[in-house]
Amino acid sequence: MGEFQSSATQDEYYAAVDLGSNSFHMVIVRVLAGSVQIVSKNKQKVRLAAGLDKRNTLSDESIERGLDCLRNFAEKLQDIPPKNIKIVATATLRLAKNAQDFITAGENILNHKISIISGEEEAKQIYLGVAYTSANQGNSLVIDIGGASTEVIVGRDLQPVYLSSLNMGCVTYMERFFTGGSITEEGFEQAIAQASEEINQHEDTFLCFDWEQCLGASGTPQAVTGILVKQGINDAIRLPYLHELKQLCIAAGHIDTLEIDGLVPARQAIFPSGLAILIALFERLQINNMQISGGALREGILYGMLENYQKSDRRQQGINQLVSRFHIDPHHSRRCRKIAVSLCRQMCKQTDFCDFDTEVITGAAAALHELGLHIGFKSYHEHGAYILSHVELTGFTTLQRMMIMHLVNMHRQEIDLSILKNYKSAMRQMLINAMRILRISVILVNRRKDEAIPEVSLLVKDNNEWHLQFTQDMKVAHPLIRTELVHECWLQHKAGWQLILD
Repeated sequence: MGEFQSSATQDEYYAAVDLGSNSFHMVIVRVLAGSVQIVSKNKQKVRLAAGLDKRNTLSDESIERGLDCLRNFAEKLQDIPPKNIKIVATATLRLAKNAQDFITAGENILNHKISIISGEEEAKQIYLGVAYTSANQGNSLVIDIGGASTEVIVGRDLQPVYLSSLNMGCVTYMERFFTGGSITEEGFEQAIAQASEEINQHEDTFLCFDWEQCLGASGTPQAVTGILVKQGINDAIRLPYLHELKQLCIAAGHIDTLEIDGLVPARQAIFPSGLAILIALFERLQINNMQISGGALREGILYGMLENYQKSDRRQQGINQLVSRFHIDPHHSRRCRKIAVSLCRQMCKQTDFCDFDTEVITGAAAALHELGLHIGFKSYHEHGAYILSHVELTGFTTLQRMMIMHLVNMHRQEIDLSILKNYKSAMRQMLINAMRILRISVILVNRRKDEAIPEVSLLVKDNNEWHLQFTQDMKVAHPLIRTELVHECWLQHKAGWQLILD
């Protein structure tokens, strides 16, 4: 009996398979009660693009590597209803003159149709995968560096506006500019120059869009973020980090001796080539920073099959899933989020230390601040942070999830600013302001009744001096809340800030 046969209905299961130029991926999800649960992920390095010769013919060896992988995938796919399966192939099989040889054999193995999608369709699906899993605000620039192509897209919410698929990838550039595994300054410069030339034909179009955030999907951006996190840097990807990594690669001299703390061995061989492409994109498109999305092509394919998810609020969906899963009081979650967002908006009108992430992460942390209560009241803020470090949170980028985790950890008791030491100064100040808002909000709603929340406004005189202004005499109307706020004033004073009750 197959792995999923015991389910009450197989129709709950969906599968997406992405036959990429570097890796083949398969993800299987279960859809139940409005929740999408990943139940299986398989990834295999095939490096199909490395088997293309100068005449764009795939070698027999590379075809066999790919077919071996599909034989592994076939076992699980046989348990999924055929109508719930979608299998797509990308750049290498678009280019290969003998692609049909692979497709025919692959379809026989999988007993399912394989679709070779165009570069534009790939870009569209990547954008949707990013949008479904990392809800964006305003215009977003989305970048996915694949093995043989790089997709660059500008869109707004779920609507891609401009799609491009560029003829550059980490596997093809590895073969071309880092021959035999040699890593040199000259190889980097040639790769960056060639990538810049590819980008040039779209540069003016992309620069005319006023995007508010740049999101990287999969591969090289994830590898860079993994390195930053391992080295204790809680930040978005920025060009200076990329130049530092380039010098580390050159100093290594060869892929076999390339050892960077946080770089996983599976990406070692193609990291310099992907890094060169990423540097060219940052320089040509004037990217200030890039965050990592929660999904890409596979997720775009999957959510495209789930029509009821196409217009849903992904962030709210992600929060609702955790509220239900960890038995948070939904009414209290909503009331705390409401007051936190209200105070946050007031604060952001009066200080420079706000960006479009501030309200998003403050509201989410407020909604999830009681996540750890089901473990126990004592240190439940620490329990909640631990849980957030190990669960998915749909609709939020990797960096946003990290910030939400740290805010939940700091929403009560003594203030330990060492938790934020690995953030850059401007981001750290933004998080401090968000944390102050969250701590105040949790106290204001502690009677757990909507009608018992005092009316309050926030006056920010400078980044350190905040005034809470109440319409009622708090000593009379809310003595317990006032007592807790007075204690919070003392805790914030010890941390170096003034919180004054007016």
